[in-house]
Amino acid sequence: MSDLQTVDPEVSRIKFAREVANYRSMESAYRNRGWLLLDAEFPEVFVVFAATKPRPPPILAAVVLDFTNYDLRPPSVTFVDPFTRQPIPAKLLQVQMLRRTAIPGATPETIRALAQQGGVQLTNMIQSNSLEDAPFICLPGVREYHDNPAHTGDSWLLHRGSGEGSLVFILEKIWDHGLKPIEHYQVQIQVPAVNALPSLLAVPE
Repeated sequence: MSDLQTVDPEVSRIKFAREVANYRSMESAYRNRGWLLLDAEFPEVFVVFAATKPRPPPILAAVVLDFTNYDLRPPSVTFVDPFTRQPIPAKLLQVQMLRRTAIPGATPETIRALAQQGGVQLTNMIQSNSLEDAPFICLPGVREYHDNPAHTGDSWLLHRGSGEGSLVFILEKIWDHGLKPIEHYQVQIQVPAVNALPSLLAVPE
């Protein structure tokens, strides 16, 4: 649910327009990555993501970013159905935002060998209280992160003005950790399911 607009609406609108203009200036490059900005009307931006490496490219995620009270408050990010724009529960989410634990000095061959032995730790930046609840991104610059009691020591005001919380910053993180690593499909013959799988080495640290 959106915050009640308490910041001067014209201030938030100007900053919102700046965020959208920054995106539009690079829109063709973002489209090549599979980002499709379908609507931008204050205070919300609606973006759909496709993974571009598998063929045919699947639509795997869609988000609504809510810039109410920006930038006194960071944007809220809600995962939605790409066709209805309605919020979805965690059980229907088709993408993860994986982060690989850094292994200083490790070569790709070392990482592959460690992965075969279960020695590479991956964490998902998308969290939820249950599969029935709405998923949220656990990332500084996102409203749900800063509103979480577990992060009370990491105020948004410590990040405000750093670029974190900008439209492109958030979309970059979703793409970099969620869509970019996906390189191929896995088809399960016994069960009618097709999954898009990430490449381990393409998962960012």
